[in-house]
Amino acid sequence: MCSTLPAEIDVAIIGGGIIGISTALTLARKGVRVAVFEKGTIAGEQSSRNWGWIRTVGRDPRELPLSAIANEMWVDIQARIDVGYRRTGLAYLAETDAEMARHQAWLDSAKGTGTQGNLLGHNELAHLIPPSNRPWIGALYSAGDGVAEPALATAAIAMLATEAGATVFEQCAVRGLETSAGRTSAVITERGLVKCASVVLAGGAWSRLFCGNNAVDFPQLKVHASVLRTGPLETGLEIAINGSDFTCRKRSDGGYTVSQLGASIADLTPDSIRLCRQFLPAWMAERKYLKLRVGRRFVEELKIPRRFRLDAPTPFEACRTLDPPPTMKMVDGALGKLKHAFPAFRNATVAQAWAGFIDVTPDAVPVISEIHRIPGFFLAAGFSGHGFGIGPAAGALMADLVMGETPRVDPKAFRLDRFSA
Repeated sequence: MCSTLPAEIDVAIIGGGIIGISTALTLARKGVRVAVFEKGTIAGEQSSRNWGWIRTVGRDPRELPLSAIANEMWVDIQARIDVGYRRTGLAYLAETDAEMARHQAWLDSAKGTGTQGNLLGHNELAHLIPPSNRPWIGALYSAGDGVAEPALATAAIAMLATEAGATVFEQCAVRGLETSAGRTSAVITERGLVKCASVVLAGGAWSRLFCGNNAVDFPQLKVHASVLRTGPLETGLEIAINGSDFTCRKRSDGGYTVSQLGASIADLTPDSIRLCRQFLPAWMAERKYLKLRVGRRFVEELKIPRRFRLDAPTPFEACRTLDPPPTMKMVDGALGKLKHAFPAFRNATVAQAWAGFIDVTPDAVPVISEIHRIPGFFLAAGFSGHGFGIGPAAGALMADLVMGETPRVDPKAFRLDRFSA
C-alpha cells in the first residue's frame, strides 16, 4: 500500500471494500490512473464480515444480470489469485408446499435473466445434504453458485488492482469533494488534496453521511448482522444451504460459517425516523427476519454531525472501522437449529463470532449511478447484504459508467433518482 499521495489522478475511489476495489481493478486494466482511499484498512468492515456466498438464486431479479457476470468473474479471479472461491452449489431448502411454491414463483420471475436455478425434489436433494431430522421436501438450487472467503477476497483483488497500476491508500480518509465549474475536480483527504476528474463513493454504511455533506440525499440505513464460524469438522455437507432459520456454508479451513436471516437487527437511529416513510414497507415485509431495537446506537449516531468542515478531522477519522459486537443469542440459536436439523453437526463448536453493519436501501437493491447534480461524482452503495457475491461485476459496471462506455448491463434499475421519482 502507498504512503505518498499523487498530485493528480483520473479517478478517485472512496472506500476499500469489495465494490471500490473491484472498480479500481477494472479501471486500472483500462489504463486509467486510479487510486483507492480507505479511512481504515482494506475490507475492514462488511466486505470481510459477510457469509461469503456467491449466488444467483433468491436474488432480486434486477440483480440477476450482474450476478451471472460475477459468477464467471470469480472463476477468473480465482485462477489468478487465491480468494477461496469454489463452485459448490447453493440451495434454499423447503419443508412445505408453500415454500416450494414461493421458490417456483421466484424462478418464474427470473425467466429471461440467464439464471441456472431449478427446483429439486426430495430424492434429488437427499443426494446433496447429510441425513436430516427435518422433513425437507425439496429446494431451490443452483449448481453454478458457490462461495469465497471474505477474509481473503478483497485484499487479494486489491493485489490484482495494484499489479494493474492502481494505488491504494489505507488510513487515509476522504473528507469531501472539491468542484470546479460545477463538476468534481479533486478529493480532499486528511493528508491533502488530490486532483481528479471523477470520484466514486463506495463507502458502504458511511455513504449516506458523505453524500449528505455534499447536499445529496441517499436513503440508506444500517442493519446489524451477526455471524459465527465453527472449528473444522467432517459432516458431508459441501453445498451452501439456507434452511430458513439457519444458514451454513463450508469454509476452506474445514469449518463452517453459520448464521440466519433472523440474525439481523435494525437499531432505531435518527435516520430511522428521517427515513421512516421510505423504509416502512421494507420493515413490514421483513419483520419476520429483522428485529427492531432501541438502544445506545440512537444516541451514538445523534452525536455524529451531519454537516462538517473539510479543513478539520471529520467523522470518518473519528471512527475508522465499524466493529459492533455479535448478538450471541441469535447466532447460537442458528447453530442449535443447524445441529438439530443435521446430526452430523452435533460436535460443532464456535471458533469465532463477529458482527458488521450491512448498508440497506428502501428496496434492498444497490445504487450504482452517477450523481447528476454533481457531474463526475458516482455512487456505488446500498448493496443490502448482497454486495460480496456481485462485487466484481458491480465494480465493472461502475467502471463502465465512469468511462462513459456502453454498460455491460442496463444500469437503470440502480439509479439513485429512483428514490425521488
